[in-house]
Amino acid sequence: MIKRIILFSLSLLLIFSGKINGQNSTVCRLGFTYEISQSVNWGNGKPVITGIYPYSSAEQVGLKLHDIIETIDGMAVSDIKKEDIPGLLNPAGKNEVTLTVSNLETVSKEVIVKKECKRRDAITEDQLASAFAMYSLETTSERLFVCPFKTTTTNDSIDFIIYKTFGFTPIDENNRKLEEKINGYIEKEFRKKGLAYNATEPDMLIQTFYYLDKNPNYTGPNKVVVNKQPVYRYDFTLNKMEKFPFLHNTAAEAEAQYLLQLGFRIIDQKFRHGRILWECEANEMLESAFRLENYAQTHIPLMCMQYPYAKYSRNVQYQVSHKVYNYTGINYDINRLELVSGVDPNSPAYAAGIRARDIIEKIDNHALNRSAEEYTAAYKQFITNTMPYRDGKTVFTDTNGFAYCMYWDKFKYTQVADILQNPKSMAPFSYLYKFASYVNPSGTNTCTFQIKRGKEKSEVVIRPTVHTEVMVEIK
Repeated sequence: MIKRIILFSLSLLLIFSGKINGQNSTVCRLGFTYEISQSVNWGNGKPVITGIYPYSSAEQVGLKLHDIIETIDGMAVSDIKKEDIPGLLNPAGKNEVTLTVSNLETVSKEVIVKKECKRRDAITEDQLASAFAMYSLETTSERLFVCPFKTTTTNDSIDFIIYKTFGFTPIDENNRKLEEKINGYIEKEFRKKGLAYNATEPDMLIQTFYYLDKNPNYTGPNKVVVNKQPVYRYDFTLNKMEKFPFLHNTAAEAEAQYLLQLGFRIIDQKFRHGRILWECEANEMLESAFRLENYAQTHIPLMCMQYPYAKYSRNVQYQVSHKVYNYTGINYDINRLELVSGVDPNSPAYAAGIRARDIIEKIDNHALNRSAEEYTAAYKQFITNTMPYRDGKTVFTDTNGFAYCMYWDKFKYTQVADILQNPKSMAPFSYLYKFASYVNPSGTNTCTFQIKRGKEKSEVVIRPTVHTEVMVEIK
């Protein structure tokens, strides 16, 4: 059918689809993303951290979202040309960088971030997990979603870093239970940012407002819309994407059976009493009834991602990269996949004795003796052949714009596992998801690598570590 034809033309995320030259060159990263702030309220003209990679040195030393980089190896960023910042953050001949950062919790924190360097011709298991995500969309995918948030900040040039404590305006006794819940979700997020709760003399007051009722102008759903996809949002409490009965922001209001509003504003109590410093308001059109408390629990963490550094005034777009995969620590040569390019120190593979320049002849029962192009072709064919085993009720669109991603049908896990075991599937890297029953029904999460080192051959059994990586960013 048409959906299957579209699937066959899927643009793969396979990083190793081309050859890499320069065998001795390396690529390094510090484990975070940043951008130069244009906000007069937060880090104006300085690098602000916008993302932290899981398991990175940046995460380990405690860098946080929205940290402002004040100095790089002792040099104030205000004295550095913006075009020189990338080079200073990745200096040649140095394995680490000393940063001084500021945030809502502290005005000066020094951290030493180690550079993570790998050969340019190496492909990691993290990258392979993305490349072969269609083996396990249940655990590995990159998705975008938009929330209809309206965010406004004061026009005054005042630095939000000077506000350290918060409190709440008096609760409406008619809705005490609901407001206590909403305030509790906000308090949790603000405490995570390093702010302290102060009920008596706070630097700023938080005032909430909300509305949920039937739409008086409701005329019914749009019957012209064909193949309407459900609305998904990321739920931090469940650590996964969840489906919600919301209409897309392009729908007409008359199509909504219910209308919902939830917002909160931050009011200055330190310098100019009553001044609104920041406000975020969500307005949703609902196909069916939904509890305000549940909406607040899911969406307040998303709303708070715009404080203190607001990037968008309307319709905030989020990107979620979610990966759960088996990690052994092996890095594969991008030009010759059976060749071990390197092994991460202190990894399961390193502990098992695998070293750079080893040849992997087999992973479990799968030979590792084909080219990247052959594996890519086999992967495409696998996607096409297994479409009947996917659950159409779970359809979603990934960040590449492919609109027919689906989970496996839970009643067909055995058939999927059988196909993956078939040599024609050429699926040695399915070991990345061996913990899943649709890959390995036995439930034993160990991997057997047949290794050749010189003229000697050996069988190495590795028990991988299951890595869970989640990045939620505002794009």
